[in-house]
Amino acid sequence: MELFHHKHPYAPFIPDTATKLVVGTLPPPRFTKREFKEDDVDFCYGSRDGQLWTILDRIFDLNLKFENTQEAIDQRKNFLRNRGIGICDVVESSRREKIDASDIGMQKVELRDMIAILRENPKVETLLFTGGNSKNGPEYFFRRYLKENHPEIRMKVVSNESPKIHQFVLDGRLIKTVSLIAPSGAANIAVGSSQLYKDLKKKNPEFNTLDFRVLQYKEFF
Repeated sequence: MELFHHKHPYAPFIPDTATKLVVGTLPPPRFTKREFKEDDVDFCYGSRDGQLWTILDRIFDLNLKFENTQEAIDQRKNFLRNRGIGICDVVESSRREKIDASDIGMQKVELRDMIAILRENPKVETLLFTGGNSKNGPEYFFRRYLKENHPEIRMKVVSNESPKIHQFVLDGRLIKTVSLIAPSGAANIAVGSSQLYKDLKKKNPEFNTLDFRVLQYKEFF
C-alpha cells in the first residue's frame, strides 16, 4: 500500500522582528493537497477546525476573517509582523496510511533543522509549542530532534505546572519553551480533566474549553 506523503505546505514564516516562534507539527493533509474548505485560510493554522487564530482573535481583538481569501492571509501575516511572532512547525513531512490530521498517524517523520533556524533568527527567545510531549506532539519531536542532532543541548525544567516550561542554552543564548494545550478539538478531553478548568467551570458554568485556552495563551503571546 502506498503511503500518502504529507509534506508541510508552508515554509516557516519568521519576520525579522520575531522574538517568539509558534511550533506545531503539520496542517491537515487537505492543505498539502490544496483542497480547501471554504472557510479554511491558506496559511499556517488556517484549518477551520483549528483554534489558534480564534484564540488570538479573542486575545488581541483582531477582527480576523475566517475565509479562503488573500485578505484573511494578509491579516494574519500583518499581525505576526507587528507582534514579533513567527511560525515554524517542527515537522517537514511525514507518511500516512490513513489520510487524516492526527499526529499519532504520522510515520517516517522528517524534522526541520530547528537549531539552524534559531541561529538564523537571533532575536527569538521563546518557542511556543502547540501541544506537549505526548507521542508525536511538537515538544516530543523537538526533543527527538535535539537528541538525534544536538545531544549537547539539554532542556531543563523551569515549571512542571501546566503549561510546562523548559529552557535550554544555544550559543550562550537562553531560549525558553512553553508547552501550550493544543488548539484542537482533540485536546478538549485533556482540558476537561484539568483541575483548574473544573474549578473555573464551577465558578462560571458558561466557561468552556476555548475560554480556558484564551486564558492560558494570553500569558505567553
